Amino acid sequence: MLDAVDRTILRSLQIAPRAPFRLIGEIAGVSEQTAARRYQGLRRSGVMRVVGLVDPAVYGDARWVARVRCRPDRVGPLAHALAQRPDIAYAALVSGGSEIVCVISAPVDAAREDVLLRQLPRAAAVLDVSIDLIIHPFGAGVPGNWTGYGDPLTAEQTRLLQAQRPPGPIGPARPPADEDAPLLAALAEDGRVTHTRLAGLTGWSKARVARRLERLERSGTLLYDVDLLPELLGHRLNATLWLRVAPARLARAGEELARHDEVAFAAATSGDHNVMVSVACRDAEDLYRYLTTRVAAVPGIDGYGVSIRVRRLKQAASLIAHGRLVQAAPPV
Repeated sequence: MLDAVDRTILRSLQIAPRAPFRLIGEIAGVSEQTAARRYQGLRRSGVMRVVGLVDPAVYGDARWVARVRCRPDRVGPLAHALAQRPDIAYAALVSGGSEIVCVISAPVDAAREDVLLRQLPRAAAVLDVSIDLIIHPFGAGVPGNWTGYGDPLTAEQTRLLQAQRPPGPIGPARPPADEDAPLLAALAEDGRVTHTRLAGLTGWSKARVARRLERLERSGTLLYDVDLLPELLGHRLNATLWLRVAPARLARAGEELARHDEVAFAAATSGDHNVMVSVACRDAEDLYRYLTTRVAAVPGIDGYGVSIRVRRLKQAASLIAHGRLVQAAPPV
């Protein structure tokens, strides 16, 4: 069971994934060594992973959300196969296990069948597919992703952590160079890997590693994320809301939703329901409270649907195996 120190470490990492343990320890009220030990314990337990990722946009890719409805007796192998694909950043079983929701990286001008359909097995297991473009993610500047487990930091603590984040991108992001491969592979495994370790893997000096990381971060090529398993943090009911919002209210509604404690991700999408919201709640009553109070108070929403997540399969650079976050297989 996580205590207040663990929760403070998680929240600190969400704000600044590579913040030094010295600062994280000060904020959590423990020593630098204790903060490092607690972090390693959380990582080994599969509750969380800090990862460094290359933004798919540098290759000209956009993100698409697909809903694949399948025969319940055939959905398992298909869901597993999709989760293994490197172009799929998120995958989950929903709706009683008869539907797969996944997020795919593919060019914005790709034909619909090229995004997913032509790579699906030609089998009767697939009954229906809908694919929509993720047009705009909400919540830029929100400190952290999902913070529903409480223990908010003070404004001063947040300021200190935000000072550790890479500055905003300058100039267009560019694809990484071939020589960056060992560095990026190590960051995909552990986004907090040290400069010393990266120097050993690349054969570069620590100064060169630091310069290259700064360049990749400043260009927007390299992003950091914190994968969390809400189920292991006491939030066992996870769902995706498909909302319909009037265009005039879209920006305001999306930003308000993204700031809700219960929300892990919110974005505008194409399609009849033009806002997708991923939420984490403790149980059914908690979800009901959220829908009837916080969502109900957001102006502009005139329709919604709910997909209850049965099993999470993949998120960002992590697969979920035996209830733990583990590193996804690297692209071949």
